[in-house]
Amino acid sequence: MDLISQGSCFNTSGLGMQQLIKAGREGVYYKAKMTRGTCKGHSIVTCKMTKEGVTHRRVAREVNIMRKLGTHKNVLQLLDWNITQAPYMLILESVSSGTLRSFLQVNQHQLSRDSDLQKHFTTAAYHIAHAMRHLRSKMVVHCDLALRNIMVNHFPREVKLAEFGLAQDLTLLSSRRSSHKGNHLQKVPLRWYPPEYFRNNYYSFKGDVWAFGIVLWEMQTFGTLPYPNLETLELVVRYICSGHRNSEPETCRPEILQMMKDCWLESYTQRPSFNNIVSVLENILEDDAVSVAFSVTVPLASPILFCCKNVFKRQSRHAKCYLSMQ
Repeated sequence: MDLISQGSCFNTSGLGMQQLIKAGREGVYYKAKMTRGTCKGHSIVTCKMTKEGVTHRRVAREVNIMRKLGTHKNVLQLLDWNITQAPYMLILESVSSGTLRSFLQVNQHQLSRDSDLQKHFTTAAYHIAHAMRHLRSKMVVHCDLALRNIMVNHFPREVKLAEFGLAQDLTLLSSRRSSHKGNHLQKVPLRWYPPEYFRNNYYSFKGDVWAFGIVLWEMQTFGTLPYPNLETLELVVRYICSGHRNSEPETCRPEILQMMKDCWLESYTQRPSFNNIVSVLENILEDDAVSVAFSVTVPLASPILFCCKNVFKRQSRHAKCYLSMQ
């Protein structure tokens, strides 16, 4: 697709950078304000500016993928762009609280004392899974799903998937082998990648599912780097290919722990789909809502009996759903 012939040429002179949101390997995100007019009705936006060495073709592919994804409540929306000359610039909708990783790290002390924290984590995971299901419906693999690439407006309900620099449109590829040329192990976030990538240079939707399991683990550990005791990437690759996984977070609810393990199954064909994941998370949240409503409306003598029934109900629902994935 010829992006320039049909695309935009945003006037960057009307944009004032205000605050650094995050700096990635290939781009820097800023909170920015329109000094003249608006960008499709937005006066405050997020600006992604590419770093030196990022090619025009790479950015054009990213813009095309974001345009293909369209509007989704859990995907950071592309408003405009200017890729006539470097540094290339993408104009995105604004976010109020930066990345999910930085949000959890800054607010760890306060969040740790919240009795509903696990419910909040489940809610955030549900919305991230919704975004990934949307990508799957558009035949797009993200290839860089990580907590640092989830933006936050209001935690936990307004989280948005961002950073499509590594994403691939599978309808344009003749093979699902990775398109990263040369030494592919040096160009991708290996701590989030599945074993089949290391062995066969293969990445599919089930590679994104593996990464989603890492995201669940990152949330539980407030943004800890995966495999924190392994200092080199060579050790990480060897560790994963030997069948080892991240340690189990101590406070994680059992349903989410099981979901992590399912996302990290060695055989990618055995991992759940994002349709399955959304369904399971939806069931967990429904059970949470019923539990809260029941505790408010029944006498004090009843909740113990209800909780026991609810636990058996929840375990059977999720066990049945996961059995259907195997």
